[in-house]
Amino acid sequence: MTAPALGPSGVLGELYISFWIPTAVLTAALVIKLPTIIRLWRDPLLRAVGGLLLLACAVFVFCTPSTIAQVNRLTGVPNISAPWCYSLITACCGSCLLLTITWRNGLSDRSAATRRAMRWVICAYSGVIVALWVLFLLAGPHEERLRDLDTYYATTPFLREEILLYLVAHAVACLISARLIWNWVRTEGLDAWLRWGLKLLGAGYVSNLVFDATKLTAVAARWSGSNLDWLSTGLAPPVAALSAILIAVGFILPHAGQYLRDRWRVRLAHRELRPLYRLMRAVNGEGVPFVLRATPELRLTRRETFIRDVLLPLARHIDTGLGTRSYEAAVSLGHPPERARALAAAVCVLDAVGTRDRTPQPAEPVAGPDTISLLQEIGAVSRALCRADDIEAVRARAGAAAESVAVPE
Repeated sequence: MTAPALGPSGVLGELYISFWIPTAVLTAALVIKLPTIIRLWRDPLLRAVGGLLLLACAVFVFCTPSTIAQVNRLTGVPNISAPWCYSLITACCGSCLLLTITWRNGLSDRSAATRRAMRWVICAYSGVIVALWVLFLLAGPHEERLRDLDTYYATTPFLREEILLYLVAHAVACLISARLIWNWVRTEGLDAWLRWGLKLLGAGYVSNLVFDATKLTAVAARWSGSNLDWLSTGLAPPVAALSAILIAVGFILPHAGQYLRDRWRVRLAHRELRPLYRLMRAVNGEGVPFVLRATPELRLTRRETFIRDVLLPLARHIDTGLGTRSYEAAVSLGHPPERARALAAAVCVLDAVGTRDRTPQPAEPVAGPDTISLLQEIGAVSRALCRADDIEAVRARAGAAAESVAVPE
């Protein structure tokens, strides 16, 4: 086999190895999505995403020159990989369109226009796949080409039409998908991670249009007797690899971003509860046992449960009058109402701990209706405990207010 002409940049031909990079990224995207797909298998949208990622992986595996040679050798038919790869690309394009239409309009959209659009996509791209194989069979025997088949056979009857058909079908699918996605990006109320994922998907489809343009330009040059094969053999493959990476990351980003955001919130909430947890551990004498394999969500739940379990009996020692005076003192010191309530609750909890140490069994419980709020707002109370100076200022002003209204005997 002769080496492909690479034109002004001979290095571009070496970028075929980059096909394994998008394959790895697409596989990672599929692996990340797979647990959700299996768990929610009845969701047709998730099944469509899984099918699309699987097809995209297959495209890059079978379009690699080494795989092309192996398929040709196993079947004994020169260039049999051409219609096979073109069919995979076309099926992937049709899946992209179906997924974009369904995703954009929502599964609940059963309008006649949506159903008609989906039927049109299925019929059109199924017809293209059939036509690709028919044209290949009509072309007759030909010499095996691993890298430059599109340009080498650009003027060969039937193969010429086959090459043009798959490129046009690919370009139309990418153009429509990019248009639908960019229109979707401009809508209001999208989650930030979803918006960035859609932007990457749109960029990936636009990059695919660049791929089609380079291929079509090289093929058209052959029709006119020129030689721009380097566009097809050298520039188009890395562009295709880049577009696949963008699309794979576009699928990964909303899922991974939401996962990381939720995990960060759990860890942040767990850490914010540390001051109140330490205080309750000092009251109780022991804390939550450490479990090595516990998930962050379980650790947060166990810490919250422990704090509430200790606060509940401690609430009998809470002085509601002190809570009212502390809230007024915090407001007078310039704190907003939400922070003032948290500071007042922190003052009451600290006072209750001291009262409990002096009087373990009070004659009468003094907890008021604010106990329920206290148990629900342990995060705010724990954050307030970190503000030692603010707590002391509130406590001092609340104490002064109590002395000013005291009636001497």
